Amino acid sequence: MLALDDARWRELGHAYGDAADVPALLQALTSSTGPKLGYQDEPWFSLWSRLCHQGDVYSASYAAIPHIVHIASVAKGPIDFSFFALPAAVEVARQTGRGTDVSEAYANDYHHAIRLLVENVSLHRNEAWDQSMLLAAAAAQAVAKGHVDVAGALLNLDAAWIAKINNDEFD
Repeated sequence: MLALDDARWRELGHAYGDAADVPALLQALTSSTGPKLGYQDEPWFSLWSRLCHQGDVYSASYAAIPHIVHIASVAKGPIDFSFFALPAAVEVARQTGRGTDVSEAYANDYHHAIRLLVENVSLHRNEAWDQSMLLAAAAAQAVAKGHVDVAGALLNLDAAWIAKINNDEFD
């Protein structure tokens, strides 16, 4: 895993340029693991906007995901659904051609982190989950098991789509 103090973060890119700011966001995440109150809460707002901007991913996305997965694995108590949703969204984007290839330097750590999502979901299984967490956890498990199409569908479900499915409202 790329150390947070490694100068190579400056060589990686995200939606707004070089990724020199990502280590500080990841460091902030270690002390802010609980569920966020709104979509603009930090550091998640900045992590999402930099690492999975409008469905596109970047070289820094692949270096950051192992950190996010690790932070979730050691977090005590309820965690934010983005610990599952962001890695799942990055993998869906990668596999559907919405980003750069994973550099060989980060590939092993990245792919290992994606596989660990199943274990992370299990670690947090006894916590209360709202619908967002349930869908994110299911999407994380789907990408970890290679079901990218299912993960993409789960990440796009919302209350309106669920109601349509449950009421057979397809025109």
